[in-house]
Amino acid sequence: MARRSERIAVIVTCEHGGNRVPRPYAPLFAGHAELLASHRGWDPGSLDMGRAFAAALHAPLIASTTTRLLVELNRSPHDRALFSKITRPLPDAQREQILRDYYHPHRRQVEQAIESALGRSQRVVHLAMHTFTPVLDGVVRRTDVGLLFDPSRRAERLLCTRWQAALRQARPELTVHRNQPYRGVSDGIQTTFRRRCPAARYAAMELEVNQRFAAGSRTAWRRLVADLVATCRAALSTM
Repeated sequence: MARRSERIAVIVTCEHGGNRVPRPYAPLFAGHAELLASHRGWDPGSLDMGRAFAAALHAPLIASTTTRLLVELNRSPHDRALFSKITRPLPDAQREQILRDYYHPHRRQVEQAIESALGRSQRVVHLAMHTFTPVLDGVVRRTDVGLLFDPSRRAERLLCTRWQAALRQARPELTVHRNQPYRGVSDGIQTTFRRRCPAARYAAMELEVNQRFAAGSRTAWRRLVADLVATCRAALSTM
């Protein structure tokens, strides 16, 4: 990727890389260890992917290891899901302090990385790393790997199609879906920057991987991450 940096620059983000509770808020989360360890507290495996993609693609990694139960970095400020059932009842001043200390710094780092990439390249590709729970509300999810994008943006559509094809060739046993288990245009960090950046210069994709892989064999998990990286590189090379 380094040889293509004048044409395409990649940035990698990870909004749910851990379930750490900052010390000032520890009393709020007393008795919530099970919730913190669940998919509602973080995305297991997402930081592994973020580090692997950033290293292979020579890209900056902007990652958070603070639990999403404190504040949801992948939601807009107006979204009701911005705060969890634990932090939503807090007084306005405390919620504003959480935004100042954790939400806005992450968003600013992503914004600065995008601006820097656009300053040296024709296009920036923003890859956001996420994982999802295998069972939600009693329903088993059949997707293994989800590639989320905005179908109205040509570069995202092409990249997603080529990445899906490369993955299916490399790992035919995997169920690879586009815009599942979530819609690529749902509220998230990419939708914020799509509104700010022209489609010709900014392409965003969210990678969603079933958490059953991260919870399984470490060898198999590392192999999957390596295959995800390799097939992404192949897709990017055609842009």
